[in-house]
Amino acid sequence: MAICHSQGPLNSPDQDTGRSDHVLLAISVIVITGFALSLGDALVKSASNQFVLWQIFLMRSVIAVPCLIVFTLIFARGALRMPHSLGWTIFRSLLLVIMWVSYYFSLVFLPISIAAAAYYTLPIFITIFSALVTGDKIKAGGWVAAILGFLGVLLVIKPNATDFNVYALLPLLSAILYALAMVLTRTKCQSAHPLFLALALNVAFFIVGGAAVIAISLLPSESREGFLLAPWRVMGPSQWLSMSLLAVAILIGSIGAAFAYQNGPPSVVGVFDFSYVGFAVLWGVIFFSDFPDAISLAGIALIVLAGVISFRQ
Repeated sequence: MAICHSQGPLNSPDQDTGRSDHVLLAISVIVITGFALSLGDALVKSASNQFVLWQIFLMRSVIAVPCLIVFTLIFARGALRMPHSLGWTIFRSLLLVIMWVSYYFSLVFLPISIAAAAYYTLPIFITIFSALVTGDKIKAGGWVAAILGFLGVLLVIKPNATDFNVYALLPLLSAILYALAMVLTRTKCQSAHPLFLALALNVAFFIVGGAAVIAISLLPSESREGFLLAPWRVMGPSQWLSMSLLAVAILIGSIGAAFAYQNGPPSVVGVFDFSYVGFAVLWGVIFFSDFPDAISLAGIALIVLAGVISFRQ
């Protein structure tokens, strides 16, 4: 799940400089990003009975934030300058934290392939919200994408009395929140460096996770259960390994996607961004024996097609 492909390039180069793209490199990086992030999300789903969500947020950031700071000091020291849009940056980070809460909570109840497909309707929402906020005109292809994506979602979540899973709406909520955050990035946070935005997001994870852990500790013991309210779990070597892998995944999402969109045309890189959905299906089969049925696979295909059309508008 790429989380910063709309933040702009790492070094914010002027598009008029004539710098050539490195398309194959960009494609390779975005595919690796999809591989790592989908694996990280599969690990979250697998660990949902071992950790409370907020512990994942807190401990992952304990590892990721120092790594981001060191990386930034070495490769982009100027990125640590406080942007003029600090307030909007904070609001954006909170939107993304809520987005991740919704998505991760959905993984407890959904096959990861279904959650991923529903989430990757986000290019459609980005297109719609951009039109509403910035006045960008939606072309005919954009409306075709919206219709295909809607049909795909219907096939995936199966809105009938027997098959409908209300938790399938959570990835859709995640997509809406992410789209809002990306439009906000474009309109209000353009002066903030992508690495600063990534650092702000991980600091938000740390603060929200820590506050939630403290709040849960004050609840009556009989109320402390489930992925959202379970008490703090003692961490051994295997748990620390899991957290380290999750930190690597979030770092790849924070840096790798930005690098890919810096070095390749968004219309091309965006298509390969959907490799996340393919990997999610793969991890679902390998880790959880979740084999999507034919109807779900058709819905996933329609959503991917709609996303590709949206990226090319």
